[in-house]
Amino acid sequence: MNNRKIPISVWAPFAGDVALRTGDRTLPLKRAEDGWWHLAEGLLPDTDYAFFTDGRGPFPDPRSMRLPNGVQGPSRTVDHGAFKWHDSGWRAPPLSSGVIYELHTGTFTEKATFDGVIERLDYLCDLGITHIELMPVNSFSGTRGWGYDGVGLFAPQESYGGPEGLKRLVDACHGRGIAVLLDVVYNHLGPEGNYLEHFGPYFAGHYRSPWGDAVNLDGPYSHEVRRFFIDNALMWLSDYHLDGLRIDAVHALVDTSAIHFLEELSAAVRRLEAETGRPLVLIAESDLNDPRVVTPTEANGMGIDAQWSDDFHHAVHAVVTGEQGGYYADFGRMEDIARACTEVFVYGGRYSAFRKRVHGRPVEKLSGSRFLCYIQNHDQIGNRAGGERIGHLADPGRIRAAAALVFFAPFVPMIFQGEEWGATTPFFYFTDHADESLGKAVREGRAREFAAFGWNPEDLVDPQAQETFARSTLKWKEADHEPHHATLRWYRDLIALRKTRACLKDGRLDRTTARFNETARWIAISRGELLLVCNFGQKEQCIPVKSASTATLLLWSPEAPVIKPSAILLPANAAAIISRKER
Repeated sequence: MNNRKIPISVWAPFAGDVALRTGDRTLPLKRAEDGWWHLAEGLLPDTDYAFFTDGRGPFPDPRSMRLPNGVQGPSRTVDHGAFKWHDSGWRAPPLSSGVIYELHTGTFTEKATFDGVIERLDYLCDLGITHIELMPVNSFSGTRGWGYDGVGLFAPQESYGGPEGLKRLVDACHGRGIAVLLDVVYNHLGPEGNYLEHFGPYFAGHYRSPWGDAVNLDGPYSHEVRRFFIDNALMWLSDYHLDGLRIDAVHALVDTSAIHFLEELSAAVRRLEAETGRPLVLIAESDLNDPRVVTPTEANGMGIDAQWSDDFHHAVHAVVTGEQGGYYADFGRMEDIARACTEVFVYGGRYSAFRKRVHGRPVEKLSGSRFLCYIQNHDQIGNRAGGERIGHLADPGRIRAAAALVFFAPFVPMIFQGEEWGATTPFFYFTDHADESLGKAVREGRAREFAAFGWNPEDLVDPQAQETFARSTLKWKEADHEPHHATLRWYRDLIALRKTRACLKDGRLDRTTARFNETARWIAISRGELLLVCNFGQKEQCIPVKSASTATLLLWSPEAPVIKPSAILLPANAAAIISRKER
């Protein structure tokens, strides 16, 4: 039996009294001068407890390590030292040469658990994946959800398998050479089960966010709020052996401090990296198009290692699908794809008609490996009225050409679960709030958002319905049958080519060039000795290529092009990769 006591403390600077209830006992906590309250002797592992502040409660611990009965139930202590890890000596592969696979634990398999993900790790290894990125697994209301409305930020979702399940998954991934990244949300918390206001000023009434009051990062007592989130990040990286974090919507982190929260977080992670000897990465989601997010702190940046590049997605998506609603109104030209592949941001200091202002800042002296590119992710699918994947919106040939752009670009490629075989399952936004008024508010809010894209709000599925969640679960048998198996082969070939060709892992943007014909709708991108040509036109195109007669055809879809002395004859909605160097 483990008799090691777990220290219990809570920050409640305005409380006059804090007590802890465990079983039939009520234990007082002692206040320190810094607003922290401490339990004298701690609790044994696997002990349930809850707090009372000034007689109000019971409330779960804001830093609950486990919430076995949901976000409104009591906390449970966890001895993180009790788990037997098998990843001694593990070091994550470099992000610059990585291939990331984003997945949602609840819909990746029918088991909807961490153990269900483990059962598919051999498949991911065969595919060539180096990193998996888990959508948030912190505790959220109910048993199904995206995780972005979490409230138990220190407690892995119980329905997924809780702390032990997540550790088993990370340990299993490391055993197969796969790094694990986790999506974390520090810009807001969910509405149901959120009791932070009973403990301290975690939210800033002077700033608003799309989800209500913004997190207090620069007001009075903000030093402890910042510590709350930084300690959370360090916990995932140390106690759960995670290899990195993806930080959600950093543009919603309102912080006027001299040292921005992201810079402070980066410094803390760098210290942990030095202590453990393990490479650790931070990836941001940002719609600011500001390269300072991923500029080293030594160069007055925020020190984040990489960020998602939505401009690449929007540029390719608008060409492939023809959509022009919402922010896609700023895209749709072949020039946009060329600019995204060579300059990162299509809007790097240019006027945006959608935003009605100049947007972004140019990327200078940064490697392309500081940016992730993709044609699908949870947001771009799940935030559609019908949860449509790109396979529901475009010709298969155009989609394969788009995938080729992802793996050929000078960025870190990322794919979303099932994309690699052209999964037919949609990916909806789904929730499981016990408070029906919250469910109603979610439905109404999303209907308003869809109006900007010209989507019919009546097409919106009910996020609260069990069926919405069930329809989003992958059907793995699809991958064994055509046309899905052919799509899977294409992705495997693209990943293998990227891994074996040094020029495709070279993030130097000045080594990438692009030519295009706006009218004919083709683009040709050069990287080292390799050339990718894509024809998004509706007829066969003769694309000029210097020294084409000496080229070697490496990959093509859907059929082999005809190579002429100084051109390539490429079918409509097709792509081909050639080498202009003798092997």
